[in-house]
Formats: sequence, C-alpha cells, structure tokens
Amino acid sequence: MKKFIRPFLIAIVLIAVVVGVLINADGTGKTDAVAKRLPNIAIIQQASQSALDEGVEGFVQGLAKHGYIDGQTITVKRFNAQGDLATANNIARQATDGSYDMVITASTVSMQTVANANRQGKIKHLFGLVADPAGAGVGINKDPLDHPAHLAGYGVFAPVDKAMKQALEFNPRMKKVGLVWHTAETNSKAYTVAARKACAELGLELLEANAEASQDVGEAASSLVARGADALFITGDVVVLVAVDAVVAAGKRGGIPVFTVIPPNVKSGALFDLGADYVAVGTEVGELAAEVLGGRDLRTVEVVNRAPAKFALNLKTLEYLGGKWRVPAEVAAKANLLIDKDGEHVQPQSP
Repeated sequence: MKKFIRPFLIAIVLIAVVVGVLINADGTGKTDAVAKRLPNIAIIQQASQSALDEGVEGFVQGLAKHGYIDGQTITVKRFNAQGDLATANNIARQATDGSYDMVITASTVSMQTVANANRQGKIKHLFGLVADPAGAGVGINKDPLDHPAHLAGYGVFAPVDKAMKQALEFNPRMKKVGLVWHTAETNSKAYTVAARKACAELGLELLEANAEASQDVGEAASSLVARGADALFITGDVVVLVAVDAVVAAGKRGGIPVFTVIPPNVKSGALFDLGADYVAVGTEVGELAAEVLGGRDLRTVEVVNRAPAKFALNLKTLEYLGGKWRVPAEVAAKANLLIDKDGEHVQPQSP
C-alpha cells in the first residue's frame, strides 16, 4: 500500500509548493523576484568634461535624496559618448531599445540624440545641462508646458552679460573678446548670439573663430590672440570645453586671460567662471527623476531655466597678465571657489 501512496504524497507536496509561489506573487502573477525588479535607469553624457561630470553626479545625488540608490532601489547604467557623435547615436539607440525605464541626459547633444531615437515616446526621457531646450529642435517650445509627453527637464542658460561686465570690471580697457565655438551645436549658437548682444551693448568687439572638432580648438584660439583679443571667452560649447586646456594655453602665450560661464574651469587656468552650480543643477534634475519614478506625469513638468549661481576665481592667473587685470578684494571675497597661491578655498558667498 505504501508503495502506491508515496507517489501521490510527493505530487501533493509539489502542488502545494507551486500554490505557495503563486500566492506570494502579490496577485499579479509575478514571483517576488520579478515583482521586485529594480527600476533600470540610463544616464548619458556627451563627453568627459567637468561641468557634465558634476551634473551627472548631481543626478545621482538627487535620486538618492529620495531613496533611489544604485544597486539597492534602482539600477543605473552610465554612458559617455566621449565627444563622438556616432557613438552618441549608438548609445541613444541602445538606451531606447526597451531595456530601460528612464533615460536621463546631460548636454544638448545627448538630449538631441536620445530624443531623435525616442520619437515614439517609448521611454521616459529627462534632460539637464541644456542651454536652450526650445532651440534644440526636439519638440520643446517657449511655453514651459508645451513639450512631448515623454520628454521634459530643465534648461541652464548662464548669464553671458554678467560675465562680460565682470571681465570689464577686472579690466576696463578691454576692447576685444575672442570666442571659439562650434557652429553645429545649437546650445553654442544660442550662447554666441547672447555674446554678440552683450558685447554690442557694452561697446566691445566680439572676435569669432570656428572649431569643428576639439583638436581644432587650440589653433582657433591662437588665431583670436593674433587678431588682438584682450581675453578669450568660453561658453557652454562641448567641443570647446573638452579642449579648455588648449584655450588657456593660447591665452597664456598671448598674455591674456580666459573667462567662462561654465564652472569650474578655473581649475584648468581660467581667470574666472560666472555661471551655474552644476552639481546643484543636476541634483534638481535627479529629484525630478525621483518624482517621475514615484508617479509624476511628465506632462506636468514646466521646462524652465534653472541656473543656481556659482562664481569661481583663480587669482594665480594674474601672475602672467602683466598688471593689466585687477581683481578687487571685495570681489574675491564673493567667490564661491577661490584659487590662490595657498590652494583652493570654498567660500559660501554668492556673487
């Protein structure tokens, strides 16, 4: 008799195990392992550059503030196109193939490549560190709520006019400002238009030179020095920012400074940066991403400019400027980041 009963007992036990698994599937037909799948996030940046690096770090911090931590409550995959457009397009296709629940991009080019690959809106796409979202050609308009239902984020257009005025305060005799820019970048074009306007209003001449790739930036900057630029200006142009060392070197050879609207390029030798705190900017985008993961509808997000100010100053640059540039002590005291002969100093004041 036992010989016949035993197989039935084994069958009953197996049925009970299967029933138990189904009961623990929280009513959705999924097991605990499937039901607890972590949200999968792709973070994409166009190049390795200090402002973009800081912005991406801010993305991660903003998510973490709301409990979304990589490896614990979300899975984060970082991508970097290293300044190559073909690579950027390949990354965009990979990030929008259905493997990810959300894509967060840093820079205008990264936003454009992902938006173009995601025209059907299959993936939620948030962006940050974009100078002119409405001018990027991805369906975002001047009305803050007029954007694709799957695409939103914050712009971060830095104050070009304030940077020009600050440079004039440091050298009232400045007449010509040199600007290297890449004409294919819509964000760079927006900054160049703003620089032209600011220079015209301040009685300055803007000298322009184009660089199609980062390896062309040094030569372009040197040409501006040869044309009599009193200073070199850097905006949010990724091609130029990747080659900031070449711009600084050209300025140093000519005995003129570099100033920017993209902190923290003072660490590379610029005289000053007057722009946005990119960690803070990224943190705001990361917090927005957390809200969307929590259920917020992207259609309710206003695409507005978020540029919490940061002023950084490198007094060591004055050593090769021959006394033509002067930084008042009261201005130096306002720098959030100050570099002098004694090292780097973080100061809490705002400009």
